[in-house]
Amino acid sequence: MITQKDKFMTFDLGLASALATLGYELWEVDKTNPRKAQFIFMRGEGIDKAVNDYWNNNLAVNARSIVDNQKMLKNRLYSQ
Repeated sequence: MITQKDKFMTFDLGLASALATLGYELWEVDKTNPRKAQFIFMRGEGIDKAVNDYWNNNLAVNARSIVDNQKMLKNRLYSQ
């Protein structure tokens, strides 16, 4: 059983794209709120630092990879 502390959740598409690019496992896209979706990742080692680096503008990722992952997340949003 996956507990709340095993998950990292965000509504931010940019952050979700960055986490996917870094290799964190997207567990679910929660679309129960019709106004916005929540991306739920498995809490892996280093995810909190990656999130802080993202918000502090200190995260470096490959531009093409982040765009590819953003497309993947959008497909997940609109295909389910």
